[in-house]
Order: sequence, then C-alpha cells, then structure tokens
Amino acid sequence: MIKKTTKEDVKNQLRAKIIAKGWSVPQVAEKLGELYRKDYSGENLNNKLRRGTIQYKEVLDIAEIIGFKIKWIEK
Repeated sequence: MIKKTTKEDVKNQLRAKIIAKGWSVPQVAEKLGELYRKDYSGENLNNKLRRGTIQYKEVLDIAEIIGFKIKWIEK
C-alpha cells in the first residue's frame, strides 16, 4: 500500500531539517530572496509550508541552502 504524503508531512520534514542544520525559516527565506532576486519573506515561506503550496524547485533550493542534496533512491 502506498502512503500518501500530506502537506503536514512536507512542512514538518522541511522545518525539522532547517532547524537541525541551525537555520531559521526567516534566514532561509532571506537566502531564497537573494537567489531569486526578489522579496521573499519568512512569512511568505511559512505560509507556503502551512498551505502546502511550496514548489518542488523551492524545496530543492532550500535543501541546497542548508547543506543537503535531495536524491531519488529506488526502493
């Protein structure tokens, strides 16, 4: 049986990784803003996490910022 990933799962996993690496959500948002060359607030990132509207590209960029690389592993 396939387990469905929920918005809450994504939010909790991202926040946990951010915090575990010694970052805060506003700090990551600031780095995303620099990367995207636009205003990107901690509130904006928190809202995307809460609503489950964060884009996969943003997740990859967050991983890169905090020192991770996401890799697909066949099960």
